[in-house]
Amino acid sequence: MDGWPTTDVPELPGSGPRLSLYDTAQQAVRPTEPGDTARMYVCGITPYDATHLGHAATYLAFDLVQRVWRDAGHRVHYVQNVTDVDDPLLERAAHTGESWVGLAERETQLFREDMAALRVLPPDDYVGAVEAIPEITEAIAAMLEAGTAYRLDEDVYFPVDAAPGFGHESNYDRDTMLALFAERGGDPQRAGKRDPLDSVLWRGRRPSEPYWDTPLGPGRPGWHIECSVIALNRLGMRFDVQGGGSDLAFPHHEHSAAHAEALTGDEPFAQHYVHAGMIGLDGEKMSKSRGNLVLVSKLRAAGVDPMAIRLALLDGHYRDDREWTGGRLRAAEARLERWRAAVALPAAPPADELLTLVRDRLADDLDTPTALVAIDSWAASALDTADGVTDDAAPGLVADLVDALLGVDLR
Repeated sequence: MDGWPTTDVPELPGSGPRLSLYDTAQQAVRPTEPGDTARMYVCGITPYDATHLGHAATYLAFDLVQRVWRDAGHRVHYVQNVTDVDDPLLERAAHTGESWVGLAERETQLFREDMAALRVLPPDDYVGAVEAIPEITEAIAAMLEAGTAYRLDEDVYFPVDAAPGFGHESNYDRDTMLALFAERGGDPQRAGKRDPLDSVLWRGRRPSEPYWDTPLGPGRPGWHIECSVIALNRLGMRFDVQGGGSDLAFPHHEHSAAHAEALTGDEPFAQHYVHAGMIGLDGEKMSKSRGNLVLVSKLRAAGVDPMAIRLALLDGHYRDDREWTGGRLRAAEARLERWRAAVALPAAPPADELLTLVRDRLADDLDTPTALVAIDSWAASALDTADGVTDDAAPGLVADLVDALLGVDLR
C-alpha cells in the first residue's frame, strides 16, 4: 500500500540530544536507546470515516518522535498499518449500503491527503491488513502448532495464559481489563473460551462478511495479531517505540505484544509503549461513535491553514487529554502569523540559544508547550522595533528549526 508524499526536512547545525519518552509499561519517562536506525511502529486507522483531530494529534506526536530522532543523527524505520478489514468498517459499509472495499479505499486516500497537508512524515512501510493476510495466517498456524492458540468452532483464539507477563504493558488490573475488553471490541462473554480475556486471532467465515480461503479455513484475521505480524516482519522484536492513542493501551497493544512474544519466545515486543492523549469536544472524547468529530479535511476545505491546525494541536502536551475549542485554533492562527512575520525580517535577535532550548524541550518527552512559548518570546523580540543585537542568519535558522523539529512551514 502506498503512503503519502514526504517533505524535505532541513538540516540544523550540530545535533540534538537523546530523546526520552514516557513508557506506559514502566510508568516513567525513560531515554530511548535506538541504534543507528530507530525503529517505530504506530497503529494506523480503521478507514470507515474521515481523519478527525484526535487522529491528527496522535500522528503529530509520533511525527515529532521521528523528527527528534533524525535531529539526533538516527535514521528512522517507521511502520504503520491500515486496518482495512474489521467490524467497524463492515458495519459502516452495511449502514451506508456501499462496498466495504470502496469505503476503505476512499477514507484511506483522504487520510493520506490530510497527513500530507499537515506535513506528517510518511511511514517507510504502510501496510494494509488485507495485503498482510498471508503472513498473518502463517503466524497463526505456527501458534496453533506451538500450542499458543486454540480453535473454538471455526475461530482461533489466543489464550492469555500463554503470555506469563500479560498485563505488563497497560498495568491494568483484571477487572479493568475485562471492562475495557468488552468496550473496545473484545468478546469476554463468548461461550467456550478458556478465559474471558482470550482474543480472537482468526474469525471464521460469517454470512455476508468478507473472507479469505486459507490453510486455517475461510475467514479473516483478528485485529491484534495484524499489528503483531506486520511489526515483527518489518522491525523485528525489541523495536524502539510502539505508539498509538491512549485508548489502544488495552486491549490492542497488550494483546499485540502478547501475540508477538508468544510467537517468538522473546520479550519485550517493544522497548517503549508510548500513548497520546485524547482530544475532546464539549467534555467528551472525540470519536466516530459519539459523532462529535472535527474533521481535518473539513477545516482544510474551509480555508484553514494546515500549519495552524498543526500548531493548535502542538499547543498541549501529547500525553494530556485536552479540549478542542474555536479559541485554540484562533490562537494558533495568530501565533503562526507572528512567527511568519518574524522570520520574514532581514535580521533578528540571535537564535542559537533558542535552537538549544527547543531541542532540549522536545527531547524531554516532547514538551511542545514550552518550546512554543520559547519561540513566541524570540518572535516578540524580533518584532520589537527597539534597537538591539541582530543576526542576519537568525530568521533563516528559526524557520529551519521550526520546520525540522515542529514540522511547521513558516516560509
